[in-house]
Amino acid sequence: MGSLRGLRLAAGSYFRFCERDAFSSLRLTRNSDLKRINGFCNKPQESPKPPTHTYGHRVPLHKPTDWEKKILIWSGRFKKEDEIPETVSFEMLDAAKNKVRVKISYVMIALTVAGCVLMVIEGKKAAKETSLLTSLKLERKLV
Repeated sequence: MGSLRGLRLAAGSYFRFCERDAFSSLRLTRNSDLKRINGFCNKPQESPKPPTHTYGHRVPLHKPTDWEKKILIWSGRFKKEDEIPETVSFEMLDAAKNKVRVKISYVMIALTVAGCVLMVIEGKKAAKETSLLTSLKLERKLV
């Protein structure tokens, strides 16, 4: 606990130090404009030259397994397994997995709510039965 406090104090003092340095590099001029003092000469910036060659960014592709094909179908990306191409991008596969994950979580939420309602109904039935049994036992003892 003490080391965490010391770490927090050290981090705070470091940020105050950085903040002080940042404000010392700014000074107010007579026109009350902020001017940055950075120690570099003020040469006009030359326009960057366009690259002479272009890079071909290819998205890495992945051959889906049978399970991943089922996930792609369940997520609604494709209607049939025949429509799925030989290779798919990882982004498409991740999006399909996330969609299926969300659908499964919705089903789990619905099952949890249905289970809670069922347990409340069963509990009320059990409470009525126990009250009936206790009244019968009391009548026996009185007779």
